[in-house]
Amino acid sequence: MLNVKPPSGRWRTPPFDPRFPNQNQTRNCCKNFLDYHGCMKKMNRRGKSTQPCEYYFRVFHSLCPISWVQRSTQQIKNGNFAGKI
Repeated sequence: MLNVKPPSGRWRTPPFDPRFPNQNQTRNCCKNFLDYHGCMKKMNRRGKSTQPCEYYFRVFHSLCPISWVQRSTQQIKNGNFAGKI
């Protein structure tokens, strides 16, 4: 479930998301992190390709500090992540 390999292809910055119009992109980071892991969980459970989840992966890796991603990923592995996936 925890794929840390980046998808192939070029990606510079995520596109504008009107849900997060402000300069502070913390909520955007968190939302895309949760969406990615939720997408992976659903696709794996259904036995389908996880390729559609790559969008969320690219966005949260572009927006989130590496330390946040590492800490949250470790919390998911340990089973003590506070967010709902």
